[in-house]
Amino acid sequence: MQIVVTGGAIIRDCIGRILLQQRSDYGDWGLPGGGMNPGETIQETMIREVIEETGLTVTDCEFYAVYSGPRMEYSYPDGNKVVFVMFLFNAWTDYNQYLSEDGDAIRYQDDLCESLKLQFWDINDISLDQINKVQRPVFEDMLKGNTNILRS
Repeated sequence: MQIVVTGGAIIRDCIGRILLQQRSDYGDWGLPGGGMNPGETIQETMIREVIEETGLTVTDCEFYAVYSGPRMEYSYPDGNKVVFVMFLFNAWTDYNQYLSEDGDAIRYQDDLCESLKLQFWDINDISLDQINKVQRPVFEDMLKGNTNILRS
């Protein structure tokens, strides 16, 4: 089983809603983020992934949590099995310039077409069955109020 290190961002709007990305590959929702490239710091990974997937520039960030262990095991549709080590950051961005007229979505089309939609959601309105399986523990913990830095 391969280990994949990822960096992701929790981006909130001015009323506390979380920006979710609907991915083009599986159609599910999750936080912007992705795999670390050789030579990057985990913070650089998160910042690069946010720009690539949302067009937003991270203006500030703070470490939120790291996820590892059995809840982070994942099987791709092709049968490849991996375990993610996911570093998450609270990230502040320049989202206002990309905000839709209704204030709910970010207007941006990424070069790789990874995002179908970028939308702000209230944590209580998020349906866990719509969240990417790997990121579901993050949202379960948010709903439960779990604030430990290390989560497995």
